[in-house]
Amino acid sequence: MPHVPFHLRAQAHAARALLKLPRPVLVRLSGGRSVERDGCVLDEQLQFMLSMAERLGRGISDPTLPLAERRRGMDLDAVVFAPTPPPLAEVRDERVSERVRVRIYRPHGVPRPAPALVYLHGGGFVLGGLESHDPVCRALAHDAGCVVVSVDYRLAPEHPYPAAADDATEAFRWVVAEAARLGVDPARVAVGGDSAGGNLAAVVALDTRDDEHPPCIQALIYPAVDQTMSFPSLKIMERGFLLDLATIQWFRAQYAPDPADWTKPRASPWFADVKSVAPALVQTAGFDPLRDEGEGYATKLRDGGVAVTARRYRSMVHGYISITGSIVGAREPWDDLVAGLRRAFR
Repeated sequence: MPHVPFHLRAQAHAARALLKLPRPVLVRLSGGRSVERDGCVLDEQLQFMLSMAERLGRGISDPTLPLAERRRGMDLDAVVFAPTPPPLAEVRDERVSERVRVRIYRPHGVPRPAPALVYLHGGGFVLGGLESHDPVCRALAHDAGCVVVSVDYRLAPEHPYPAAADDATEAFRWVVAEAARLGVDPARVAVGGDSAGGNLAAVVALDTRDDEHPPCIQALIYPAVDQTMSFPSLKIMERGFLLDLATIQWFRAQYAPDPADWTKPRASPWFADVKSVAPALVQTAGFDPLRDEGEGYATKLRDGGVAVTARRYRSMVHGYISITGSIVGAREPWDDLVAGLRRAFR
């Protein structure tokens, strides 16, 4: 995990302490009234956290920040509110190829061969990496009782579409091919990811549906599946809820600058033929600009004959998977994700 400077650790410690205040107090401290939008009521802890972030001028949405600072900021922010990393039997880095690196997490007590999850981090195809999602992957390995393989795919704008999609599929197939050496069961390898990583997990499921060992499940956590940005929640939740429309547009300009790519299925799974892809677990957040496209994709999968478990977490915002160490309400979707993975592995 990245080294967190003292002043950020102090801020995080103070924020965690404040978040334990009674919920009515948190509402008063962050504006005096509950936040409602499109029939959803924002979690009080999140309301306070968002108001504090705005006052401190923190976040990846600041257009004045250089790209390197945005990347560093995401790595740090993702760690300070994350769950406390549990002890694991082994954590090591390997190379899939010259262009793709992975980090492998093995919990204590899992048999060989073990089930595995190939995890693809969020960050708009531009930010994030092994460090930003290290706490998440450690906790997933421990709680779901599986080997987690976190993929350090290439980022835009240095490597635009389809680089990330190519790397994601290459990494999944590598895990299956190396299953015996890695001590995993090739028939019980899941793929999952959050946000941009949810997009890539859906792409992996599409790319590998005819492989000998496709994913046993695709876990899509508030996935970005439509580069044309055609769903209503993008406007309904345009700003103020961690991820805003301007940032999403900036991400797209880095990853898929050519509009001709926006409707290609490996850029936008929404436009894919989804017949015969892996069963899906789809999670969305009530206060997320990407909410409607994730739910639309779940419906499309179901209409295509795919087994789907889908749920909207009405009080949550985009990014909740990385703040389960601080936001009590984020633990419910986390527990549901873990339970869904365990069912698929059985």
